[in-house]
Amino acid sequence: MTAVQTRQVPTARGVIYVHSAPRALCPHVEWAVGRALGEAANFAWSEQPVLKDAQRAEYYWEGAPGTGASLASALRGWEHLRYEVTEDPGPGTDGGRWLHTPDLGIYFAQTDAVGNIVIPEDRLRSALELAGMNVRELHRELRLVLGQAWDDELEPFRHASDMNSIVWLHNVG
Repeated sequence: MTAVQTRQVPTARGVIYVHSAPRALCPHVEWAVGRALGEAANFAWSEQPVLKDAQRAEYYWEGAPGTGASLASALRGWEHLRYEVTEDPGPGTDGGRWLHTPDLGIYFAQTDAVGNIVIPEDRLRSALELAGMNVRELHRELRLVLGQAWDDELEPFRHASDMNSIVWLHNVG
């Protein structure tokens, strides 16, 4: 590498899906996202038909690898906010998916190139150990590992976005 050549920083990208936010919280969400990205973020807010007086938005982002975690952390803690953050995998980096609901808190899963959740071996072994020979307990543990409770709670809010420009694949896999 010569002195004039510069090393390119890998770029990550993803989407923030704010499924529901009270109107008063919307500017604060934009500010938090902008702060995490290091640039202003302006969302196109629309009514969330599933929840009265709530707004929803989708925002495409680009940043350094790991930005998805920073975005999810920046939005964490607001009582009435439902959101998802995705980060696509890139060269040498895993993808990720963060889900948040007021009742459940935050869930994280590593994702592969097509968005499937990747479950680490040690987490599967833990589920097997905790369940023992109890099939119902194994089923409960696997649902927890897959974030099923978060998907169940967010699914009605996702359907509200079916007419928007970014397409979310429901029940893939």
